[in-house]
Amino acid sequence: MVFSMRTFVDLPEDQIAALKQLSKQSNLSRAELLRLAVGEYLQNHRADGADDAFGIWRGQMTDGLEYQRQLREEWSE
Repeated sequence: MVFSMRTFVDLPEDQIAALKQLSKQSNLSRAELLRLAVGEYLQNHRADGADDAFGIWRGQMTDGLEYQRQLREEWSE
């Protein structure tokens, strides 16, 4: 079950005007634009540290088991 909560946010007038214009252009409500913006922000600023833990694997062409095999080969040399 998905729950939602109504939240009041104080925004400066220039941001409200920009949201209104973007709302017209994208045919999305301002509320939907704000939900999307908050979702994107939270995704990019996760506090759980998962990205940090897996950061060493970014760009690696080798999977975990292959990497482990390579390390163990070094021990037997």
